[in-house]
Amino acid sequence: MAETTPNNKNEKVGSVLESKMAKTIVVEVIRRVPHPLYKRIISKRRKFYAHDEQGQAQVGDVVRIIECRPLSKLKRWQLKEVLRKAVQVTTDLSSIGIQAGREKRPSKKKR
Repeated sequence: MAETTPNNKNEKVGSVLESKMAKTIVVEVIRRVPHPLYKRIISKRRKFYAHDEQGQAQVGDVVRIIECRPLSKLKRWQLKEVLRKAVQVTTDLSSIGIQAGREKRPSKKKR
């Protein structure tokens, strides 16, 4: 009989802000809390550095990160799963059948 221990590690869901570093992503977690005095709902943002071993998360993805041991000065989280992939925008116009040409604008001469 194998007993499973409950997972007591903290988890957060946020969107990836940056994925330029090797095996590291920056995740922004937004939480909505009431203002202590005025009770109006405000958004608080926090950035977390997370370890992404395979490099599967890209900018704009919604990911789940889980708490882990310190991996570097700032990294204390690791990527658990990618919940939703971001829409990838292409700049290659030939793939959609448009030929890119040089735009000609009328020159304005000083008089």
